[in-house]
Amino acid sequence: MAEQGTAGSRIAEVVSAARAADVRLIRFEYCDVSGVAHAKAVHVDQLEHKLLEGVGLTRAQMSINLLEQVVPVADMEPVGEIRLVPDPGTFTVLPWSPGSASVLCDQLDHDRTDWGACPRSFLKKVIDRAAGMGITVQATFENEYYLATEVEGGFAPVDAPTHSPVYSAIGHDHLDGLMLETVDALTAQGIVVEQCINEYGPGQREISVRHTDALGAADQQMKFRDTVRGVAAKHGILASFAPKPFPDAIGSGAHVHLSLWDAEGARSLLYDPAVPGGLSDLGRRFIAGVAEHLPALTALTVPSHNSFRRLAPSSWASNTTAWGYDNREAALRVASPFYRREEASYNLEYKVSDGSANPYLSLGALIACGLDGILRGLDPGEPSEHDPATMTAEELERGHVRPLPTSMGDALDLLEADTVLTEALGPLLTRCYLAVRRSEHEAFSAQDTAFEVFHHFYRF
Repeated sequence: MAEQGTAGSRIAEVVSAARAADVRLIRFEYCDVSGVAHAKAVHVDQLEHKLLEGVGLTRAQMSINLLEQVVPVADMEPVGEIRLVPDPGTFTVLPWSPGSASVLCDQLDHDRTDWGACPRSFLKKVIDRAAGMGITVQATFENEYYLATEVEGGFAPVDAPTHSPVYSAIGHDHLDGLMLETVDALTAQGIVVEQCINEYGPGQREISVRHTDALGAADQQMKFRDTVRGVAAKHGILASFAPKPFPDAIGSGAHVHLSLWDAEGARSLLYDPAVPGGLSDLGRRFIAGVAEHLPALTALTVPSHNSFRRLAPSSWASNTTAWGYDNREAALRVASPFYRREEASYNLEYKVSDGSANPYLSLGALIACGLDGILRGLDPGEPSEHDPATMTAEELERGHVRPLPTSMGDALDLLEADTVLTEALGPLLTRCYLAVRRSEHEAFSAQDTAFEVFHHFYRF
């Protein structure tokens, strides 16, 4: 009864907040396996009971690919329904859309259990598994994205052909009003902004936000992308998180920064001040687990056809399993901590990640791989001290450095063969993911670059 009372209280708080903000439509949002955000909007007059009972969704909805084609998947026919059940704690008013708000949803069966293909529920299960090992995870996504306008024949960066140098003062002056509005919209939703940067590519920007718990980080990534795109759209500008929206320009990542803490969140399990470099034995094993599974993990963290244009040698994106201390060509960078905040700021940066990923699937899979390394006591080898493209065969062997797959199809084959990842995902989510993503690989492989760029540009 107490649990029901608490749920009722939270629902009442959300309804009250919606009415106080003059919200009329509330988006019940989820992310499909292709990384695309979807939502059904509920009128505020229906909000109270819909927060409790959820909104209906056909089982086939998760089998729709990036090109909006329904892919045949066993147990995902357009027969039967699941429910989009919102988490009231994710309610935020949308500053760029007057009268609108959003909540993020779990996909649950009629009895409120995971129906087997809910990405958010998958991440929750991995978090619970970590908690059973006495580990809590803090994380954030560090996003790069392009701002562009639609022109005849495609898209053009907003500042082309007068692109400002990276990190330049004049680059910050360009579109500073839009960036301030974006930052304010993020802040209004409780997202803590840390840095705002004009990046290397023409029209490319980066905004860094504060880390939070693992589930909150994935939720925050959903809110972040919606906000950036929504604010830009108000000004007639397209914001794209596609990995390589301009094939000849630098790519965009969504690097994951994460740290491991004890059950109370009071002590870092990554940081050991007595060890050179500060990386604990548990941290080494976590890195080793990620590196062990990284070729298969790419199918979930850099999962689109467009993603593999970005993974090139010497491009600060990584195309190997290398790890190292402040090595920006490594897949896993042990980030140097900040003065007098050594334990609090010590973290790992996972660079083989981009904005085409479903954040619940990518973060959950990343953590699951690291936990496997801890459980099995894996050794990551020596840290890479140079760009892997310039290292000798002996250096690569000592660092256990292997190449990553070079295509979406190869990555999906590796994922299917990786039992740690497929068992973590479960049979239905695995079956759905492989079928949907393979259909995309086949479709894009049969088309030209213009087709690829167009469909990735505005969907991510």
